[in-house]
Amino acid sequence: MSDTQQSPEQAAVRGLLRAVATELGHEVAPGWQAAAAAAPRHRFLPDLIWTSRDGHYRPLNRGDDPQGWFAAAYTVEPVVTQVNDGAPGEDDELWPSSSASHPSVVFRMLEAAGLRPGASVLHIGTGTGWDSGMISHRLGDTNLVTVEVDHALADRARARLKDLGYTPTVVCGDGRLGWEPAAPYDRTLATCSVRRIPAAWIAQTRPGGLIVTPWDNPWICWGLLRLTVGKDGTAVGRYSPHSAFMLMRTQRQDLRIHGDVVSEDHRPDESTSVLPRRDVVAGNAAFAIGHRLGDVWHTWQDEPVPGVADRLWVATCDGTSWAAVDHDGREEDRFAVYQHGPRRLWDEVEEAHRWWDDHGRPGSDRFGLTVTPDGAHHGWLDTSADSWPIRGR
Repeated sequence: MSDTQQSPEQAAVRGLLRAVATELGHEVAPGWQAAAAAAPRHRFLPDLIWTSRDGHYRPLNRGDDPQGWFAAAYTVEPVVTQVNDGAPGEDDELWPSSSASHPSVVFRMLEAAGLRPGASVLHIGTGTGWDSGMISHRLGDTNLVTVEVDHALADRARARLKDLGYTPTVVCGDGRLGWEPAAPYDRTLATCSVRRIPAAWIAQTRPGGLIVTPWDNPWICWGLLRLTVGKDGTAVGRYSPHSAFMLMRTQRQDLRIHGDVVSEDHRPDESTSVLPRRDVVAGNAAFAIGHRLGDVWHTWQDEPVPGVADRLWVATCDGTSWAAVDHDGREEDRFAVYQHGPRRLWDEVEEAHRWWDDHGRPGSDRFGLTVTPDGAHHGWLDTSADSWPIRGR
């Protein structure tokens, strides 16, 4: 049957699966194709969604533009379904707080989790419920527990799932805690990113089971992590580059450079640097630097003072140390550096960049993570035999 002979819904699902296959480089597995058809993406979206243009979010209401809304549901892009945790003020800048995830990343994660009929799954980050609907169809809803921290989102997802005939256990709660009553699980799958692997996820995943989660680092927020849980409570695994998700709400941190970190009475040390600043905040270099430093973040400021075109701020997550790297708009190979606090952060960034360069400029797929039973996180390159502690909490 051609797409023109199908319903608009069937044609849209097939079109989405074709686009996903192009991005994955292979066809979506037949079982997941059937799940996507049985739990079509648009059935899980609210009537009000938000689209982004030029970095600004604008509302798109189904009642006002049903064709535009339906088209947005089947683009190979994430769809923002909530802004500002559901309570934007009249004059607030809008920022996304929940979404229907990028379809290609969703199917990539489902593949990475190796889900098979009969497996028990703990899903963290219910969101719209689309992922849960497909998992329920494929595995049986009695094998799925899905946890959502936002009451309104949990209630809406539960209702949408029920409308399609699925009744998994939908829990409104803190995803860090998992859901112990149904443990142990064969798989723990998160569709929100984390900076630390919660101890409950490891404890509630049976030995030999997998944890698949997007990874977030204060320096750079991408990477998909696949961990195997050992009998001793250690979890070990590697990264792949395909993932960028919203951070779990209970691991958020909101620091401002001015007000929380930098103070007028600080007297920083001054020096210069020849390391190009933009080289350290993107791509594989940023992934490596983030894993070497662990608890350091950055932000940009345009024209902070006369004579400075832009400034890269670097700070620790506890706000006790900071560095500023200035570009005057003319010289491209020398930058003014200011550092304050017990740690010399730009020195650390330079050292981490040298380490990455000396090791052949590795990509994220050469990095791994070990989480020990005491909760310590250790990063490593190629082999866990040579590891370093990842700072953070």
